[in-house]
Amino acid sequence: MTDDDGFREFVHARLGRLSRIAYLLTGDHHAAEDLLQNALVKIASRWSKVSAGGAPDAYLRKVLYHEHVSAWRRGRHLRAEWPTAEPPEGGGGRDLAADTVRRLLLEQALAKLTRKQRAVIVLRFVEDLSEADAAAALGVSVGTVKSQTSYALKKLREQAPELHVLVREPKEAWA
Repeated sequence: MTDDDGFREFVHARLGRLSRIAYLLTGDHHAAEDLLQNALVKIASRWSKVSAGGAPDAYLRKVLYHEHVSAWRRGRHLRAEWPTAEPPEGGGGRDLAADTVRRLLLEQALAKLTRKQRAVIVLRFVEDLSEADAAAALGVSVGTVKSQTSYALKKLREQAPELHVLVREPKEAWA
């Protein structure tokens, strides 16, 4: 298997999850596609070293979050409009209206956070990483992860009290 084949398999196996994470970080489908594409381009150029290192998922996660914060620093963080999610295919008997409300609540709540706070919340509660793993992914200290999580949760409690409906619901309903 060539490095290119290995990279393709790696991306193909994780594309759905990575796309959801990028969307949760950016709150915009097009920005999420750009973010993920930029992160994958950076990894593709270093794939032999990344795959040899034994932790390509962790490396990709770190690049993704760093690209997200870097894009904000470069001033590409403001969008004139917030598109709504596309209707999901099929429903399998699920309440599609309730799913849509949950997605919109989550999107609106995440939009109220700073990029760093959003990244920490996505890492800790969507990807279910420990504080140490989230700190490693972001390249910050565990204390920074703890403080940013605390500030973000406080801000969400104050500015998005409607999120209480998500607390009692499984994470699968968020995506």
